[in-house]
Amino acid sequence: MNFLEPYNIKIEKTELLDLALTHSSYSNEHGGGNYERLEFLGDAVLQLITSEYFYNSSSAQEGELSKIRASFVCEEALAQYSKDVGIDKYIKVGNGQIKNVNDTIIADCFESVLGAIYLDKGFAVARSYALEILEPYVKKHHIFLGDYKSRLQEMVQTDKKSLEYILVSEDGPSHDKTFAFEVVIDGIVYGKGIGKSKKEAEQEAARDALNKSVK
Repeated sequence: MNFLEPYNIKIEKTELLDLALTHSSYSNEHGGGNYERLEFLGDAVLQLITSEYFYNSSSAQEGELSKIRASFVCEEALAQYSKDVGIDKYIKVGNGQIKNVNDTIIADCFESVLGAIYLDKGFAVARSYALEILEPYVKKHHIFLGDYKSRLQEMVQTDKKSLEYILVSEDGPSHDKTFAFEVVIDGIVYGKGIGKSKKEAEQEAARDALNKSVK
């Protein structure tokens, strides 16, 4: 398990890291503990790290700060961070869970590993590690989770621009269709999205546009 090497972190208490990667389905089959207590701790550590970071880097008030923080510590964000580090490749699950190592589990393990780092190396190392992963997404104004169509609508309304979603294609049999949409702002295509429903495809198109920092 060398996924922490790029961050110059070597966990001395290897049993902590092993525990941080053990899902309850695995411990139910094989005995021992699971990552849930470390996840609890890691969540608190991450809340403090991100609260401090956004407090120092933004002049936003409490309500807005909470929204900003929430968008970068939501399940989708944590799952992405976990995949970036390579944590997802080492999670131990039971036989019944092998085909369903979903983003919830992957996100949980980002927090449990952070908890293990905190216990083994202290807050400063945990902070440096978390921000090295998270900060690039903040600086890119990446959008995690949420109603992307509503966010895009709010942005466009501010500038009084026109916004429409155009169905580009509709493929597959009636019981298994795939839809493709483009989001068009003032006659210019800003995003494209594909989904198993029109709603999903429109959301993906809006997300694509937001991730391109539409102004």
